[in-house]
Amino acid sequence: MFAEERQQQIAGLVAASGRASVTDLAERFRITTETVRRDLAALESAGTVRRVHGGAVSADRFSTTEESILERTIQRQAQKLRIAEAALGFLPKGPSSSILLDAGSTTEVLADLLARRGAAAPAKPADPSRELLVITHAVPIAAKLASTPGIALQILGGRVRGLTQAAVGQGTVEAAGKLRPDIAFVGTNGIHASFGLSTPDSEEAAVKAAFVHSARRIVVLADSSKLDAETLVQFASLKDLDTVITDRKPSSELAAALADAGVEVVVA
Repeated sequence: MFAEERQQQIAGLVAASGRASVTDLAERFRITTETVRRDLAALESAGTVRRVHGGAVSADRFSTTEESILERTIQRQAQKLRIAEAALGFLPKGPSSSILLDAGSTTEVLADLLARRGAAAPAKPADPSRELLVITHAVPIAAKLASTPGIALQILGGRVRGLTQAAVGQGTVEAAGKLRPDIAFVGTNGIHASFGLSTPDSEEAAVKAAFVHSARRIVVLADSSKLDAETLVQFASLKDLDTVITDRKPSSELAAALADAGVEVVVA
């Protein structure tokens, strides 16, 4: 196989999965790791891929790249719905329970499901002790749940960041630090074997870190485009997590790291 043909195939593999490792490519094409690195260098020079530690990722996976919440809500809708449906099974069952919903397109789908479930429930006299307390800093999620039967809504204030429509800032971080919800459903822009969970914006990262440290149980909702991705600011290590719900089996490297950290992986 000519080098140009092999490089085209490598580019296709990276585009399809978002990432490829040097060792996997060497085994697949029966070439040395040095040859793979030369191929990746050529592809990076052409702007086709971006080299990272141990392999390469799609050229559009830059550490500060961040789409708006409106753009993300129309992407990978079927996968996000499956993840959100699986997340429903993790809701606390007892009375006087509480959850924290992080900002994000997948957590917003979970809010949709909670709203539908509340609307479909038989009308009952209001009993605050039986309501599920939902805490959020996300404006779209708050809007969906504000009048949902069976849900008591608590909003964390702060400066609303237009791109994500989420409250951020020191006040938001301090408010989250004073809470102890039963479960936090957290979103992420990347989940990586060595770098953990990350997001492009430092203020968003500070809020997410506060959520991770405040809740009794951490459940991450991450579609497979986030697997093996690294963005600019780390906000949690894998050891901080209890469960990751995604739509595709993680790569062998990430799966091993999650297993070593004692994280449950649910493929929806």
